[in-house]
This record gives sequence, structure tokens and C-alpha cells, in this order.
Amino acid sequence: MVDLKRIGHEFYKGLFRENVVLVSLIGLCSVLAVSSRFENGIYLGVAATFVLIFSELLVSAIRKLIPKEIRIPIFIVVIASFVTIVDLTMQAYSPSMYKVLGIWIPLIVVNCMILGRVEVFAYREPIIYSISDALGMGTGYTLALLIMGFVRELLGSGKVMAFGRTIISLPSAYEPASVFILFPGAFLTFAFLIAINRWLTSRGER
Repeated sequence: MVDLKRIGHEFYKGLFRENVVLVSLIGLCSVLAVSSRFENGIYLGVAATFVLIFSELLVSAIRKLIPKEIRIPIFIVVIASFVTIVDLTMQAYSPSMYKVLGIWIPLIVVNCMILGRVEVFAYREPIIYSISDALGMGTGYTLALLIMGFVRELLGSGKVMAFGRTIISLPSAYEPASVFILFPGAFLTFAFLIAINRWLTSRGER
């Protein structure tokens, strides 16, 4: 019998309380590298979430058929298959963004978030809960990317752009702090997000 309360729990835990980026500190290389622009976060977040959802779904569906001794190679093959789909689709339909993200799309294969959730959750749980877990973790990962990209691009260039349009811009009198586009700005923004997330989750646990 499907437990609707548990489905909700598996989804919401990935947003803040067990956010893979802000709590588990997993997948930081890609987050810090591509979050200089808000639009980068949209594409990478959607790509990683797609791979995570379908990898967890497939592994959960065939988990009883996977020998324990060779489970990791099988997980890698499953993940790599969906990464290839994303990689080829992005090359075909968004070549400009594919050039911007570069190696970070193929490297989704070794993203610890995806391999970790497949191993820890999908390999042990039914499909419905695995999909919920993947949606929550993927959404949490994407939120972290988007917030970091929004803050860094806004403070670093004075405006935020996506799909060729300006979403928001600061007054012309504002002097952009270019450090936020660089790696020091990435670490500074990331530190503040961790602090804010811990403050929010601690308030919710009281």
C-alpha cells in the first residue's frame, strides 16, 4: 500500500533538511563552477534532475535482479545511459549552452549526488518512493544552483539574464562587484546559503 505521507516526506526532505548541496555538501564542483550565471543553473539543474529521476526509477525497478557484487558498475552504466541522452539532446537543441556548460554535462555520470541516491535509496526502495526521493533531491540541487546563480550574477554584473532577456537589474548607480563572478564570490555566496539554510531548518525543528 502506498503511503502518501511518506511520498511527501521523501520529496520535502531534499529541499532543505537534507539538501545535497547545502547539507550533504555533495556535487560542489559543478555548483561552484557553473553558478556564475543564473541560466547555467537552469540547464544543469534540469539535466541532473532528469538523470537522477530516471536512474532511480530504473534501478528501483530492477533492484531485485542486480547482484550485490556488481551493483556499482551497473549503476554507472544506467546513469551513463541517461547522461548520454541529455548530452546529445543538449548538443542538438541548445548548442550554445552546451558549449558554456562544457564538461559538466558528461561529468553528471560521476556526480556523487546521483550515484549516492541510487546506491542508498533506489537500490533499497520501491519505485514510487524512489521517484519522490529523486524529485526532491533534484529540486533541492536545482534550487541551490538557481539561488547561487541569481545572487552571483546580480551582484557581479548588476543584472540577471535568462533566455536572452533581462529578468532583473539593479539601478545604474550600482557598481558591480566582479568578485562574485569569480570563485571567491562562489565560496562566499555558498557559505551564506549554508548559514541561512541551517538557520531555517533549526527554526523548523523547534
